[in-house]
Amino acid sequence: MRKFIVLLGPPGAGKGTQAKMLAEKLALAHISSGDIFRENLKTQTDLGKLAQIYIDRGDLVPDDVTIAMIEARLQKPDCSNGAVLDGFPRTPAQADALKEMLKKLEGEVVSVPFINVPAEVLVERLSGRWSCRAQGHVFHSVNNPPKTEGICDLDGSELYQRDDDKPETVKRRIHVYGEQTAPLLDYYTKAGLLVEIDGTREIDQVAFDLLKAIKRN
Repeated sequence: MRKFIVLLGPPGAGKGTQAKMLAEKLALAHISSGDIFRENLKTQTDLGKLAQIYIDRGDLVPDDVTIAMIEARLQKPDCSNGAVLDGFPRTPAQADALKEMLKKLEGEVVSVPFINVPAEVLVERLSGRWSCRAQGHVFHSVNNPPKTEGICDLDGSELYQRDDDKPETVKRRIHVYGEQTAPLLDYYTKAGLLVEIDGTREIDQVAFDLLKAIKRN
């Protein structure tokens, strides 16, 4: 039976970093829905072309297109033991589709860790990020400040704050995530799979707790 882990967490919780580390430790594939979308769009697969039509119109890509991309990815050889899913599912409907998909692949979701971080901590983490204009090097006003304010240590270019990282945008992203994900948290709680992880601590401590929670399941 292939084992699949659905990793949940709001923007700024460190989900992507933890997903990669977890996949390495468990010898599973790391499946990022964002990476899958970008790859399909870049290589102009049939699904990528279909998704592009919706994107160009400013519409959300329908579930069936997203699900088909995920299903195609899960059939690749590196998923023979299972995978850590990062960014999918996002809704109970997608979770139902995943369940049916995994039945065909002789797999199942064995654990759903939720990296929980208070909104005020997320705002501080995300709104403190600054990027350099030349090569996109990232600094943080609290955790990794540049030696000279407003200047990249590595190439001397100007540091700027992306629109996504501005406090008002960050607050909106967190609010939207909370509204969209609440039903999914309920879904996996009822299934007895959800386990909450304190995401306010150091990366290594969060990684340790994730691994322990998954092995316990």
